[in-house]
Amino acid sequence: MSSLSHFDDAGSASMVDVGAKPATQRSAKARAFVRIAPAVLEELPRNPKGNPLEIARIAGIQAAKRTSDLIPLCHPLPLTHVDVAVEVQEGGVAITASAATFARTGVEMEAMSAAAVAALTVYDMCKALDKGIEIRDIQLLEKAGGKSGTYRRDRGSGPGGADL
Repeated sequence: MSSLSHFDDAGSASMVDVGAKPATQRSAKARAFVRIAPAVLEELPRNPKGNPLEIARIAGIQAAKRTSDLIPLCHPLPLTHVDVAVEVQEGGVAITASAATFARTGVEMEAMSAAAVAALTVYDMCKALDKGIEIRDIQLLEKAGGKSGTYRRDRGSGPGGADL
């Protein structure tokens, strides 16, 4: 395993210098799962705050665009695409976020931020009905581009061991 890139030789946190790296096409996909009781899932269409799934989707897109404001050592990236899909499934809401850029560093954190904030938004929109909602399995599913190439999470690593 290589050393952690966000620490200098003295062990202090530092932003990685990507100036000498070539800009390449990069993409990433992440997911999160929001476990919600069946009774609360049934109430989603009648939420007085609006459509929780659409609000969560837009919040996730906004989060991807603001990742460098939230994660201290992330580089601001010129995102070329962000998509957040929010789907009601048995036991809750599945969120899949993807991000793409043409840059010198990857977009994994942007995809993961989008999934996490979308999940938090579902919680926020539904917390009046159930404070026991759980956010689970925020994880990188895949990334492509850059020196380290392509990564894909093993099958069976999704929420509840479900195939991805």
